[in-house]
Amino acid sequence: MLMNRHNSVPHKMSLIEALPENVIDSGRDGNNLSEGFDIKDSIAIIDENAFARDCLARCLCDIESDCAILTFADVDEWQRFDRGAGSSIVLLCAVGLSATENVLHRDLARMKMIDPQARFVIMSDSENPDQMLDAIEHGASGYIPSSIHLDVAVKAIRLVRAGGVFIPASALLKSRTAADQVASRKEGERSLFTARQAEVVKALRRGQPNKLIAYELNMGECTVKVHIRNIMKKLNARNRTEVAFMTNGMFLPEGDSPR
Repeated sequence: MLMNRHNSVPHKMSLIEALPENVIDSGRDGNNLSEGFDIKDSIAIIDENAFARDCLARCLCDIESDCAILTFADVDEWQRFDRGAGSSIVLLCAVGLSATENVLHRDLARMKMIDPQARFVIMSDSENPDQMLDAIEHGASGYIPSSIHLDVAVKAIRLVRAGGVFIPASALLKSRTAADQVASRKEGERSLFTARQAEVVKALRRGQPNKLIAYELNMGECTVKVHIRNIMKKLNARNRTEVAFMTNGMFLPEGDSPR
């Protein structure tokens, strides 16, 4: 049955019965909506949680008076709905990291094939910045974390409706901070060693014996042993294998791949 914020008014009952099953009347003139339902003026909510789906739908129904609000339990139900030749904003709701991953790598691609013109927005309680950026890379027009206020979420949806892309600034800041921290850590690790020790570390990671290291670096084999001993002491490593493992990922800017 169609939900309507005016369904307590008797003269609205005929309109409720006439509208498509998944449509929530947003309060526009009933005759206009029933006679000319336009999917381009709609916001579709896909959420398996009926309570959360209903709450979000009713909030949007009150706020977005120029839109019809459609609700679906899953992608299959959305696919069966007659969208005509138009497209809409589609809110894909997910709870948890795993469910959000499924939406990004399974549902989103499928839905874009069904309706290439629709604009999809992920709504999730997962606030992993990499996942947010991944959503945009996979074709989503927005990512709205459930921790933001409703008025911010509404503005994000309006931005997407206008053709923009929304992603929380905090996601970009966290992603940049994480990248800076990794770079800083690697720089700190590299600063542990002198230039010659760094060359020896690279050779150890390639599995080269002392004699070959001495030849390539033009130093005596005894000097190589001294460097290795000092490197192990700095890393608190017990052997060459541990040195190679503990320094994995260092010196990547110079083009040396980790093993």
